[in-house]
Amino acid sequence: MPSPFTPTVPETVFTYASPALKFGSGARHELAHELVALGAKRVLMVTDAGVRATGVVDDLAEQAQAAGVTAVVFGESRVEPTDESLRTAIDFARDAGPFDVVVAVGGGSSIDTAKAVDLLLTNEGELMDYINAPVGRALAPANPLLPLIALPTTTGTGSESTTICVLDVIAQKVKTGISHPRLRPTMAIVDPELTMTQPSGVTAAAGMDILCHALESYTARPYTSYEHKAANERVPYCGANPIADVWSERALALLAGAFRTAVRNGDDLEAREQMSLAATFAGLGFGNAGVHIPHANAYPIAGQVGPFAPEGYPEQDLHADHGLVPHGMAVSLTAPAAFRFTFEAEPERHLRAARLLAPQTPDVDDPRELLPRVLTDLMADIGIPPGIGAVGFGHDDVDNLVEGSLKQQRLLATAPREVGADDLATILTESVELW
Repeated sequence: MPSPFTPTVPETVFTYASPALKFGSGARHELAHELVALGAKRVLMVTDAGVRATGVVDDLAEQAQAAGVTAVVFGESRVEPTDESLRTAIDFARDAGPFDVVVAVGGGSSIDTAKAVDLLLTNEGELMDYINAPVGRALAPANPLLPLIALPTTTGTGSESTTICVLDVIAQKVKTGISHPRLRPTMAIVDPELTMTQPSGVTAAAGMDILCHALESYTARPYTSYEHKAANERVPYCGANPIADVWSERALALLAGAFRTAVRNGDDLEAREQMSLAATFAGLGFGNAGVHIPHANAYPIAGQVGPFAPEGYPEQDLHADHGLVPHGMAVSLTAPAAFRFTFEAEPERHLRAARLLAPQTPDVDDPRELLPRVLTDLMADIGIPPGIGAVGFGHDDVDNLVEGSLKQQRLLATAPREVGADDLATILTESVELW
């Protein structure tokens, strides 16, 4: 596999990890069984107000109670968590504990909130101690976390499979995260029926997160391009590898058949099942291989956005001092330009990814343009804004966005080409207006 990187001692080992997985319509009703199997007596269930209003969380709590497990519900997770919202959840859990299992029911925001709560229930210190550098101190948790069971209600983040907790740090106007293998959920219970109420706009934005997870992990620099590491130096993102590739390719193929249908017809259970599988598969891929430029750019886009309000998201989820660009939408807005930039590192992978997503797309004169064309055609079809200009950014904002992207070195290091400030500026400039 060709690489622009030339390590002195090439890596020969890659790692792979995943949660236990239970998948299928109705799988949520087996949560109580799994809690009993873990010996749980008192559990914390983390969700958001919208999911709780459907009644599913209270039903699950009642089923747990009938099995002899007391369930305490925290129902105030917010979409796109902030350091403030996570502290609120952590304080609630510390006051209401102790617990022996944490359960997350919701989208990636609720699952990430549960990860942060679990981390701070079991380890000393405060949130900023564990947030990635240079935003936080990037400490590793000293103690094991409580078992975490994740039941996703959206098809996108893959957080039920990953070691990542993502949040906005309000004071710094930056989106960042916490990353450690101990944050990976113990079990993912993926029930496509839980996604049936997902609005069209949320399905589109979250689905683009699935797509970019698969594309970025598939085109990440290969694990062999890194310097060889000692066992205690290995990190969750190890680069493209044969096992992650299988999950990413399968996710792309599933998206090709189901994505547009799920956006246009949310009642189509088969499409919802395929999107749920795609989200899980992509999570199993990128949760080990990693993501790169589109995700690095997404963090400042979300953190610096003005009064943009996306379709399908409640007003109460907007930040006090700015609007909301959903994570998957923010990731997608620079993806076409980012994959144009990375094409030369792995041409065959970029072309194969495009064909997996859109087998019928005609050839283009410049092969670099095939994957960007496939992406922009899909984005236009499902109602994604036509560039960062459409969510409030102009050419004058590029320097500030570049500064924010450069803070995401953990992600940029996974790109198949070395990427600097000028490269990011070009990608962001090309992304102001995509079509």
